[in-house]
Amino acid sequence: MPSLTGPRPVDWKAAAPLIPNFASQRDSLPRLPVPNLTATLERLKTSLLPLAHSEAEFTDATKKIDAFGSHGGSGNLLQSRLLQRANECEHWLEEWWDNLGYLGYRDSVVVNVSYYYGFDGQPAHLPQSPAARAAGLARGALVFRQKLLSGQVNPDGTKEGQLCMDTYRWMFDCCRIPGLHGLDWSVSHTGSKADDLGHIIIVRRNRFWKLKGIINGRILSMTELEKQIQYIYDSTTEEYPGVGVLTASNRDVWAKDHAHLAADPHNASILHTIHSSAFLISLDTDTPSSPIDHSRSLWHGSLSPSTSDASGLKNRWVDKPVEFIVFDNAHAGILGEHSTMDGTPTVRMCDEVLDWLADPAFDLGAPSVISPPEPEPLDFVIDDTTRTAIDKASKAAYELADSQSMSYHLTSYGKAAIKAFRVSPDSWAQMIIQLAYARLLRAHGLNREGGTYEAATTRRYWKGRTETIRVVTSQSDAFVSAMDDPHVSREDRKQLFDAAAKAHIVLAKAAGNGEGVDRHMLGLKLCLKEGEPVPDIFNDPLYKCSGNWVLSTSAVFSDHFPVYGWGEVIPQGFGVAYMTGYDDRLQYTITSRKEMPNEDFMNEIARAAVDLYDLHAGQPKSML
Repeated sequence: MPSLTGPRPVDWKAAAPLIPNFASQRDSLPRLPVPNLTATLERLKTSLLPLAHSEAEFTDATKKIDAFGSHGGSGNLLQSRLLQRANECEHWLEEWWDNLGYLGYRDSVVVNVSYYYGFDGQPAHLPQSPAARAAGLARGALVFRQKLLSGQVNPDGTKEGQLCMDTYRWMFDCCRIPGLHGLDWSVSHTGSKADDLGHIIIVRRNRFWKLKGIINGRILSMTELEKQIQYIYDSTTEEYPGVGVLTASNRDVWAKDHAHLAADPHNASILHTIHSSAFLISLDTDTPSSPIDHSRSLWHGSLSPSTSDASGLKNRWVDKPVEFIVFDNAHAGILGEHSTMDGTPTVRMCDEVLDWLADPAFDLGAPSVISPPEPEPLDFVIDDTTRTAIDKASKAAYELADSQSMSYHLTSYGKAAIKAFRVSPDSWAQMIIQLAYARLLRAHGLNREGGTYEAATTRRYWKGRTETIRVVTSQSDAFVSAMDDPHVSREDRKQLFDAAAKAHIVLAKAAGNGEGVDRHMLGLKLCLKEGEPVPDIFNDPLYKCSGNWVLSTSAVFSDHFPVYGWGEVIPQGFGVAYMTGYDDRLQYTITSRKEMPNEDFMNEIARAAVDLYDLHAGQPKSML
């Protein structure tokens, strides 16, 4: 049994077996390149220009960049070290990104890191009970898992070729482990004996159950799974100690509480069963109906203001990479743990599962003549220390979740209209955000104090994950300024929009090719040796401002996701999740702290969306 408390294994990531039909990608896909230093520094200068509050501020930063990249500057030495590192390992960024981006992050993963996808309704041809909803998701996910592990899942790809599938090995049979020494890790049980795998963890009223979803190699039918899950509903009529909320704590706090739990052999066995489960299903007592309620119930669970209690998170285990959530009204979704796997693999898994369930021809399985064993309750031994920890964790989680605001908007047009205007839907959606944010700042008498982050996938490379698209450009600022300048004609505004959209496309393509700014600059800084002075550019106020992500944005798409999102990344910022894949609407969700003008921002998003449409269609606003 892998260690539950550490120390973190040096080869923890290599211990997860490769998926058989994707193993060849190690040799067939290119490695993430180290960009040319001069090109990165030029991109950096270009990205700083619109963010500078004065010419002097920009000039000062430029001088530091030039000194860094000069013949005698430290940039060339650091670049040579980075190139050497790239020659000596499979992926020069992987370990650094794992640790700095995720596993060394010590605040709660709830709100701050984890993402959620809300699903559309149960297909009409299937039973409509919560147990049936959970059973369908369970069977579909087990079928996807079986196909994945047996090499029957085709690789993701674009017209340019395959995308790396390496992170799919962290989808099932694994779990994040809180580290006692400031670094978490993940453990995979995929290489264990088949008889020890294939079980699902079901949580109802904070009580954990082990359900064997695969018996002798056969995935249980939906009918069998529904019966098993209904047994859990019927057998769990009272609340149990909310051990799950401990996973929502600050990671150092959770590591200590986890170690205390694991010190008891009975609890250690339960933890092992949770970690090795294929996935987890939380059967929540909430009945969300509106998009906001659906979103928040997935994102952080129900809250009890009268007791300052994060009651919903007691029924979760947020360290699982795949945690389905089914509510008492059969609404459903997923909460994803982000550290070893980005959101696109779980989008595909959910999309395929939901497609299968929507198809009346999908094989729901046939029950065996021999009934499967009843689900097994997993009841932790709770002492006073753990009971106190649960109370503290629940109050901290309540405070975190209650600090958040959220708004949601659907536009009256979508991808079809935007493409008819011959514009990239993603660039269009991003220009809406830029215009809306500028108007928001102006209305509140504020200056822009940071950049806009958009995630670009670098999965065309082996072990590729993401690069930053620095969305704010001089072209986007010129367009935004023109939109509210009465002296600028519609034709000139349209030309400025076209220039801004073109600049965005160029940046997005470059980032997808690994030719960004942020990952390269991070790598250069991390090549400094102990005692060496930090180059001036890294402490420059404008450079720091450019990575202060006041807007953290990203887009995924599934026509099964009426809601999805995540949290802001800085206290003064917004998280902006959007979808451009629907023909008839764009979808925006904005998250922020309560003290931020969240609703005002969404109102500006709605207004900017209309203005962009009018700019291209030449219609009066009243016609929309």
